[in-house]
Amino acid sequence: MPASLRNRQHPLICQLADCIEQVWQTNLALSPYSVPDGLGYIEGHLEGEKLVIENLCYQAPQFRKLHLELAQVGNGLDILHCVMFPNPEYALPIFGADIVGGRGGAVSAAIADLSPVNAERSLPVKYSQALSVLPDLNFSQPRALPDWADIFSEFCLFVRPMGELEEQAFLQRVRDFLTIHCQIASATKPLTSELEVANAIAGQQYYCEKQQQNDKTRRVLEKSFGAEWADRYMTTMLFDSVA
Repeated sequence: MPASLRNRQHPLICQLADCIEQVWQTNLALSPYSVPDGLGYIEGHLEGEKLVIENLCYQAPQFRKLHLELAQVGNGLDILHCVMFPNPEYALPIFGADIVGGRGGAVSAAIADLSPVNAERSLPVKYSQALSVLPDLNFSQPRALPDWADIFSEFCLFVRPMGELEEQAFLQRVRDFLTIHCQIASATKPLTSELEVANAIAGQQYYCEKQQQNDKTRRVLEKSFGAEWADRYMTTMLFDSVA
């Protein structure tokens, strides 16, 4: 990924992008992922301001797609979006994280979770045990999840971090989530039951369908690139269901 956009973004986004790549490289056997044509680097305009999107993707034995997206609108809006889609042969949750930074250096939203994809909407026991022993965090401005967000776990962190200390606490918690996820995934054996694989695929499809209901993301993309392009980007780049 070109360093230019990351280095121009909010410091927390730059730090989190570096953290995500570091944890991936340390814990996973990464290989290149083929980004759909024309979607690696994108430029457009939104309400008179330049919109830039950069996508970086890897894959690993346990993950069909590791996606890190950085976006910037003018000088006033910075976005980080990350999702780790498991290979359906592995019974793993879906890691996701998003940060939205606005004018004046404030972060308006920061979310991270390990989302269960099984029919019971519960995390595997190893994950619940590891996440349960993480220290409690107290943020001054927790945020409410949207109506469609039944895909998230009880450990989901969704806040408006206020100040440097809360930003660093969020960063550390995401590092904890990522490290736990990658280490458990690396020690997980693939499924052998066709039914279990089918259930994992169904869980990923449900996750993607719910995420595609995020009207804020879709509206921004439609305003900049049109409805047809926005739908292609949402369904092939951001939340592509495994067949």
